[in-house]
Parts: sequence; C-alpha cells; structure tokens
Amino acid sequence: MGLPPDLPPDLKAGLVRLAHGVSRKAIAERAATQSRCYRAGCGSHGIATADDVLAYAFARLPATYAAAVAVFSAMRETLPAFQPRGMLDVGAGPGTAAFAAVQVFGTLDNIRLIDANAELRKLALTLMAEADSETLRQAADARSYQLGNALTLLSETKPADLVVASYTAGEFAESELARFTHMLWAATAGALVIIEPGTPAGYGRILRMRSELIAAGAHVAAPCPHERECPLHPPDWCHFAQRLPRSRDHLHIKGAEVPFEDEKFSYVVLSRGKPQSIDARVLAPPKIVKSAITAKLCTDGGVVTDIAARRDPDAYRRRKSWRWGDSVSR
Repeated sequence: MGLPPDLPPDLKAGLVRLAHGVSRKAIAERAATQSRCYRAGCGSHGIATADDVLAYAFARLPATYAAAVAVFSAMRETLPAFQPRGMLDVGAGPGTAAFAAVQVFGTLDNIRLIDANAELRKLALTLMAEADSETLRQAADARSYQLGNALTLLSETKPADLVVASYTAGEFAESELARFTHMLWAATAGALVIIEPGTPAGYGRILRMRSELIAAGAHVAAPCPHERECPLHPPDWCHFAQRLPRSRDHLHIKGAEVPFEDEKFSYVVLSRGKPQSIDARVLAPPKIVKSAITAKLCTDGGVVTDIAARRDPDAYRRRKSWRWGDSVSR
C-alpha cells in the first residue's frame, strides 16, 4: 500500500508561512503564466523571481510530490530490500522529491541536491530548514544543495544509493540527453528514478534513457515487467496518473472547482541489482461492467487484454481492486 499523495504537514505549513500576507490573486496570475510556459516546454527557466517560486510551489509542487510518492512506492514492491542511506536529487527544484523520499525511505540519513535555478534553491533551503525530518534539515545548507549546471556538478559528485531526476530530463537539449543519462547512472550506487510528464514527449525521453541504460547493464525495476523494447506504439504511450487532493489555496490559485486533480506522469526505475519480477502492470483504468472486468496489461509477453467474467467470482473479485499503475498477478 502506497503512502497518501497529499503533502506532509510540515511541507504544507511551510508553504502557508511563505504565502502569509501575499495576495492569492497575484499568485494565481503568476501560476497561470507559468502553466502556459510549462505547456510550451520552457521548463524552469521561466521561474526567475520569489513570486514565481511561490506560484510554482502552490500550483505544481503538490502534483510533483504526489507523482514521486507513487513512483517510490512502486519501486519498493520490486526492490523490497532496498534501504538507501544516501540520496542525490538532480534538478531538485524546491526539494519536492527529497520530501517524498524521506516519507517512503526511513533509512535516508544524507541528501544531496543539485539545481541551476537559484530561486527554487532558496525555496528548498527554507522549506527543508523547517522540516520535521532531521535528514532534510541537515540538507538545508549550501554544501548539500549545490547551485549550478547538472552536467558539470554530476562529473564531480560521489555516487549515492538513490539518484532521482524528477521532471528534469526535459530541461536538456536532445543532443545532451544521452550524456546526462550516463552521468546519472555513473552517480548511482543502487537505484535511479527518472520521472517525466505523462505526455508523449515525456514518455519519449523515458524510452530513450531506458534504452541507453539497459544497454549499459541496468535492470528495469519498474514499471516494466520486462527489459525488452516497449510494446506500445503511437498514438499510445506509457503513462500513469496519481490523484491528489487540492487545498483551498490550491483551488483558488488554479481557478479550479473540483477538489482533486490527476497528475499524469511517465517514469522508469533502474537498478544495479536484479529486482523481483512482476507478472503484469496495469496500463489504464480497468473497465468494470456488470458482466466482466477488462484490463489492459503490460506483461513479459507484451500488451494483453485481460478479461474476468463475473461468472468466475474469484478472478472477478481480485481484479475489482486493480488500479491504473498497479503491479498485479493474473
């Protein structure tokens, strides 16, 4: 069972303190501008001021946190003995993945972070300094959180048990992606987690990085139940969704009325050691009708359509609990 996707209390409280006395309307306007920039593919380069950072924190941080928690929970299923002591967060932004990692991996006692955005780094240092986790508080200094180009800093860093690149690969030019991928792997002592937006473009980057590292000897721990080429073909693509609750501020700043949102993401977890195998991964929300449950599964033999008729009560009951993204046994 994975952890809940909503922000932990200390992170929620830190964001509320930062926004005290700030117009929610002004934050919402900034967030709308960033959303347009995000869809246009400009990444974190459009986050240049303290106001920009605050807008990002309210509009995007909850969703990226939820995605990270979902991925970390998935990797624990196939790497149950993985107990990382050290973490390297590349493209760390406001420290979102680090906050998620300490919730999932209680063994972490050292976190290092890298990002080129000075304003996002300032936010991370503030939030981590006020965190409940001693490991996060210890990381809230200039030595632990390095400011600069990831390609330069990765060439100088020592390996970590857990390396994370969350919503980061899209910041690099196509010509730099393979180099970035191999530098991430060189810094990985145990497992590498790569998360990207759940779009065809994000999935495409995941595929290229996955292929590079399988060729370099990495094992695929999640989400795939195999290490062959992805069996999906355009216009289909592999992505998942994590539903998360929206706070009152989140609703106002996003101009939303629905009290939740679904963050769509693509990911891959690669490990040095061989992971436990899984039978199948659910690739889409199962379709439940009165007579049967139909699920789209990725298996060792490719993509299959699994159908459980209601007249087979055991199979029907098992499948009724399946959710998009679950690892399952047929």
